[in-house]
Amino acid sequence: MSSIELFAGAGGLAMGMANAGFQHSAVVEWDKDACQTIRENRHHYDSHGEDFVLFDGDARDFDLTPFVDDVEIISGGPPCQPFSLGGKHKGNLDERDMFPVAVRAVNRAMPKAFIFENVKGLLRQSFASYFEYIYLQLSYPDKPKRAKESWEDHLGRLEALHSSGKQRPTYNVCFRLLNAADYGIPQKRERVFIVGFRSDLKVEWSFPEPTHSEYGLLHSKWITGEYWKRHKIPKSKRPQAPPNIEARLQRLEAAKKHAPGRQPWVTVRDAISDLPNPEKSSPGLFEIPNHVFNPGARSYKGHTGSPYDEPSKTLKAGAHGVPGGENMLVKDDGSVRYFTVREAARIQTFPDNYVFHGAWSETMRQLGNAVPVKLAQVVAQSVAAVLR
Repeated sequence: MSSIELFAGAGGLAMGMANAGFQHSAVVEWDKDACQTIRENRHHYDSHGEDFVLFDGDARDFDLTPFVDDVEIISGGPPCQPFSLGGKHKGNLDERDMFPVAVRAVNRAMPKAFIFENVKGLLRQSFASYFEYIYLQLSYPDKPKRAKESWEDHLGRLEALHSSGKQRPTYNVCFRLLNAADYGIPQKRERVFIVGFRSDLKVEWSFPEPTHSEYGLLHSKWITGEYWKRHKIPKSKRPQAPPNIEARLQRLEAAKKHAPGRQPWVTVRDAISDLPNPEKSSPGLFEIPNHVFNPGARSYKGHTGSPYDEPSKTLKAGAHGVPGGENMLVKDDGSVRYFTVREAARIQTFPDNYVFHGAWSETMRQLGNAVPVKLAQVVAQSVAAVLR
């Protein structure tokens, strides 16, 4: 099934789509370093039989015309800084808001489906009206904003159409806030996924159910001890169990955060413990791409790093391309160091031979903006299953 990837970044969503069986006709990204990363890793996509166009430029300038009759799905992560909790919160007033471009692409190509991903901040109460506007635009992409019409007036027109029942939506749209940790990614990363299917297809679909849980991790650490045994950590070196762990497990169970068959959350230790220590020169260290120690890490208010035995905190791109202090590991002795690019790539579930282009801050920015490959694949596979 053919696809077009907009706002591709370093390729996390694009690679997850490819792993799910979609074949890219075009990949669109404006950032030069991110484009070079995709070029240097093209073999990851070629292995799926793909020969796509890499458009190195502004998505607003990308001509969809050659792909209109061929593309079956459009995907992408419209730049999230307008809605990010770490950004300036300008929303639709921010010139980086690319949702209008995404809507125009859907209107132009009329694919069978689309998948868009964005930050949790998109669901903030202060953006509620604009999120409704995004939702209704994607539901009725064939009813675009008129010349000189404000977005508020366009929203009112779409609300009137939607409530009248005179026309069924062109796309049936679902959205959900997903936590990557619930799907086996070693990171507590909450992101909004917006998925739509063309209504004439009469598709019945829902978001895939979580496969992992916090309950499972806590139980394996503090009740059975299986987690520590698996990592060969003797009882004398294990941390103390938190107080009232049984009550905490009961609360999670009561909140339906536990279901039989769900695996434990994946931790930072699970993800990176087999990599050589980047602070020490060791055999094989320099054979691993992007696994280079970067000094100068420190804790400060609001940025305390990620504990080794939990999923990491959300990796961040950071303001002006400088990653925040959360892109750090808290070591067993309580000190901190920056994650290497390779460690961050593992946390974002990129394969070890996926090489990132650019300086450390630039590559960390690419990773902070990326969709975890495995999470993208889980969502894309569920969409592919019903389209087939």
